[in-house]
Amino acid sequence: MKIVFLGSGNVATHLAEALHAAGHRIIQVFSPAEENAVLLADKVGAEAVSSLQHLNTGADLYLFCVKDDALQEVILRMPQTTGTWAHTAGSLPMTLFSTRKEEYGVIYPLQTFSKTRRLNFSEIPLFIEGSTPATVLLLEDMARSISREVHQLPGEKRSYLHLAAVFACNFVNHMYTLSSEILLNEEIPFAMLRPLITETAAKVTEMTPREAQTGPAVRNDEQVMRNHLELLSHAEMKELYTLISRSIQSR
Repeated sequence: MKIVFLGSGNVATHLAEALHAAGHRIIQVFSPAEENAVLLADKVGAEAVSSLQHLNTGADLYLFCVKDDALQEVILRMPQTTGTWAHTAGSLPMTLFSTRKEEYGVIYPLQTFSKTRRLNFSEIPLFIEGSTPATVLLLEDMARSISREVHQLPGEKRSYLHLAAVFACNFVNHMYTLSSEILLNEEIPFAMLRPLITETAAKVTEMTPREAQTGPAVRNDEQVMRNHLELLSHAEMKELYTLISRSIQSR
């Protein structure tokens, strides 16, 4: 399949490399920052372009891997092309394409991506949706060429999946950031927490998150929680500690 990528960030990089390795032909990478387009294009043997006026209009698939708040503008500026248009956003409807294209859809990879981290793409769940049965078939065939976990999911369900992923990934990672700040102030290496983080993540692969919950809040250990609040000097962190503890207790 001949594919054009619009975007060169974390998602585009991992997805383009996986599709290239699976034998698909990445013919172009577009980014308004030319140096970013070149970096990804060089990895997958593609042409780099920084203007939509120079976009190849004869590809089979155009994958929009741009920031959510930029997607609508890019769609409006797109030239007329052959092929199918699809975006990779978890929270945006596929109907953003509907005024410009008949064959359109979504391929949403449920994973956290960083360019410096190598991932086994075959284990990443891919959620697809298409405007027509032919579009669904095209996206499903492409998705199955790089992943064993391919699922059809309508946009309203995908929005809830994305919301849950923000809680499970982005918010949890922010807690790591706050933990590292607490430790840094006391000159304790963050590495001391890594075995705990590993076991916490491993437990929810074998039991429900509710069953895996431990700590002073679930034990209703009010004295320990008061002691923790006294150790926290930052008002926002005190508020977070209190809100999260109450949420745990309410469940």
